[in-house]
Amino acid sequence: QVELVESGGGLVQPGGSLRLSCSTSASIFTTSVMGWYRQAPGKEREQVALIGTGHATDYPGSIKGRFFITRDDSKNTIYLQMNSVRPEDTAVYYCYAAGRLTYWGRGTQVTVSS
Repeated sequence: QVELVESGGGLVQPGGSLRLSCSTSASIFTTSVMGWYRQAPGKEREQVALIGTGHATDYPGSIKGRFFITRDDSKNTIYLQMNSVRPEDTAVYYCYAAGRLTYWGRGTQVTVSS
């Protein structure tokens, strides 16, 4: 049973920061591109950021310059540092690991509100 464990979601004020974490097993972590999607109410799932095993990153969506993805190989964990958050960043954030197969976390809620 492959498990991706997410943490770090919660309520944050506009302009604030939040860091999400996602951990998995070493066998999955070392062989997978990992990243984050998000899904806001009534909207389609949107890819936020991804990072390869060589630490190359990409930000396909609309968050360039505000969010940053990193991975800690010693902890089998990726992070999404969210800065200058906006109400439109409110969503459930899902971690994924894409290797031979793709695995998903259960999601963590991020709410940006004053």
